[in-house]
Amino acid sequence: MSMRSRPPLSINLKLILLLFFFLSIFMLVIRSGLQSSQNRPSPVAQTHVSNLTEEPACPSLPFTPSCTKTPPSLANALIHYATTNITPQQTLKEISVSARVLERKSPCNFLVFGLGHDSLMWTALNHGGRTVFLEEDKAWIDQIQERVPSLEAYNVQYDTKVHQAEELMKMGMEEECKTVGDPRFSKCQLALKGFPTEIYDMEWDLIMVDAPTGYFNEAPGRMSAIYTAGLMARNRQEGDTDVFVHDVDRVVEDKFSMAFLCEGYLRKQEGRIRHFTIPSHRTRGSRPFCP
Repeated sequence: MSMRSRPPLSINLKLILLLFFFLSIFMLVIRSGLQSSQNRPSPVAQTHVSNLTEEPACPSLPFTPSCTKTPPSLANALIHYATTNITPQQTLKEISVSARVLERKSPCNFLVFGLGHDSLMWTALNHGGRTVFLEEDKAWIDQIQERVPSLEAYNVQYDTKVHQAEELMKMGMEEECKTVGDPRFSKCQLALKGFPTEIYDMEWDLIMVDAPTGYFNEAPGRMSAIYTAGLMARNRQEGDTDVFVHDVDRVVEDKFSMAFLCEGYLRKQEGRIRHFTIPSHRTRGSRPFCP
């Protein structure tokens, strides 16, 4: 992304809008945090190996007399976006689609394909939950974690290319790709099997597919990422997984999301992002791959 200078007025307006956005989200976190603490235990009690820094032991309401500090995840995000000219690639309307789901589900387990300028924002919106990033560029992970060591990110590799998309789509229509199970043991060539073990062992409440690179023929493309996200969602013990795919204006993201996340599970499209809600298929063995 180019680092072109902007007039001071434009920067000030951007900072005001960003601060207003995060303050609004902060109020949503407070409200949802109270509801979560009353209704259910935190899902991060599942298998959880994280390099996140310890946060103060405070109740869900930061405005109680005993705890008035801003949550570190939110504070880091506010400082980051107030001191940079680089903003997330998603628009405010696109971000709002997943932010509304996070308002309802957080704190939760949130898996993001891609590490970018929006990563601190996702971590802040899922305050108290676990947010994990999968990134193909090791040097980029090192660069980001040098500035923000609290982000949990893993380097992963993809063995596909965008120009293989048509062939991979045909493979995806075969019977072994319609079988629900652990991606590590799938016979489908679209299933990603090389992630860290804990990625497969965790049940993810939200999955965002915004990587790997997919805008030229020799790039890895998101064919396998989209398929694997859908397989993980179907393979959870119970409940639903919300899956988001960005850049659906491109051919691969458009066709593969509709084919493997299924038009029948589509809940909303806003700009270049689609939101699917995929139920567990393990609780109903007779459920078809797509409704």
